[in-house]
Amino acid sequence: MAMAIEIKKISFRQYKLFPSLHQYFVLNISPMKKNLQQDSFKVSSKVSAAKKAAAVNADNCAEEKPQQYIQGRGAQINTRNRFHKNENVKEHIEGIDDWEEPNTTTQYMEQNAKTIVNKVDSPDVGMAYSMNAYAGCEHGCIYCYARNVHEYWGYSAGLDFERKIIVKKNAAELLRKQLMHPKWEPMPIMLSGNTDCYQPAERKYRLTRGLLEVCNEFNQPVGILTKNAGILNDKDVLQEMARKNIVRAMVSVTSFNEELRRVMEPRTTTALQRLKVIEELSKAGVTMGIMMGPMIPGLNDHEMQRIMKAAADRGATFTAYTFIRLNGAIKFLFHDWLYKNFPDRADKIWHLIEQSHDGKVNDSRWGLRMRGEGSIADMVAQQYATYGRLYKMNLDRKGLDITNFKRPGAQGKLF
Repeated sequence: MAMAIEIKKISFRQYKLFPSLHQYFVLNISPMKKNLQQDSFKVSSKVSAAKKAAAVNADNCAEEKPQQYIQGRGAQINTRNRFHKNENVKEHIEGIDDWEEPNTTTQYMEQNAKTIVNKVDSPDVGMAYSMNAYAGCEHGCIYCYARNVHEYWGYSAGLDFERKIIVKKNAAELLRKQLMHPKWEPMPIMLSGNTDCYQPAERKYRLTRGLLEVCNEFNQPVGILTKNAGILNDKDVLQEMARKNIVRAMVSVTSFNEELRRVMEPRTTTALQRLKVIEELSKAGVTMGIMMGPMIPGLNDHEMQRIMKAAADRGATFTAYTFIRLNGAIKFLFHDWLYKNFPDRADKIWHLIEQSHDGKVNDSRWGLRMRGEGSIADMVAQQYATYGRLYKMNLDRKGLDITNFKRPGAQGKLF
């Protein structure tokens, strides 16, 4: 039975003390069929609604039922939007059959945005400006920091983030207006500063293609970060921009373990396909890099060397990485996901994340939030430095060319 009630904000420690919530979010999971191994584990098959176990006894003392797992989605729940005073909740543990979330198709909600270029004030993200043609991301990466931003649109950071995609259909028009403004200085702009510019919606809307064509026309430098092979559809314009040194691209790779990728980044392309992207675009003359992140202790932190070597072998010349942090609603989503998929190691992973962020999983401290601290985070940082030198990464410090920026129809500057 659904009813609207007012929910008070609680801490994560308090959240764990509520028996019904703790039972729903943590304990009500399908057990693994066998012990997991670090490099070759198998995620147990999730129980469909048609095959769910018999109902619990009236006294709620019988064995718990396996919970339905929504295939193809990272989040399994919708967390509360912190900006909403009220919310709809589902109560009564004995009626758990009513709690199932239908695996609905993705909704694309078109809108005319007011702006497309955003100034980035954060001192530790390595960009001055970003632009995002889409809000929300169908890739469904469970760790994605952009999930929290979806709450500003009035949605949940959980399933809503993956199923309700806002499409800024006038993105190219807004960018052109921005670049034509006489006060615009041609600083590099980052594509996918928030959500992936080559997520599945791009196949239909081609907004990223339009943004790149505008940048190419103005000689506006741009950086790209993606984990989707759809970037190859724009190889022609990227190759032309690369000749003018106004584009660089990074491909994000978190793991070579396909079982892990399928549950952690359910609607992304495989790691091998991402390496092919690096190779093909490198041969086309585009400067390519590799983003390794987030590194999660106990899940993928041991793969850094393999990822970096494979990327270097295929032409990547620069690297970056981040360490897992779980701010806002992401800590609840990740906790729910972790205990459902890896119950045998979930406690260890969770405590290792806490150990790397001063006893918390959420970290907003400049300089530390992206790298973490303590022995585990230091070990990851040492690996990154060591293998970066070994594979000759980050040797070319030359940036993108901002000197040839021009406004169509405008007279060039003499001085």
